[in-house]
Amino acid sequence: MSPTLFRHKNFRFFFFSREESRKHIHVTSPEGEAKFWVEPKVALAHSSGLSSRALNELEKIIEERKDEISASWKKHFGN
Repeated sequence: MSPTLFRHKNFRFFFFSREESRKHIHVTSPEGEAKFWVEPKVALAHSSGLSSRALNELEKIIEERKDEISASWKKHFGN
């Protein structure tokens, strides 16, 4: 299961249900995909197909919604 947290423009922000325990979020769009660490600070883990401009925009969105992402993580994973 990969619950969608929210969408922004053509980006989908979501979790993979059975993956590593370090808090992170995945983002996908028709252009590509990325994974960002949420803690200890928002940082790009890896990406494919997305421009640096898109990655910068995504990082800013994740930073702005970090509390919401963390709360969703806790609700979904229970830790």
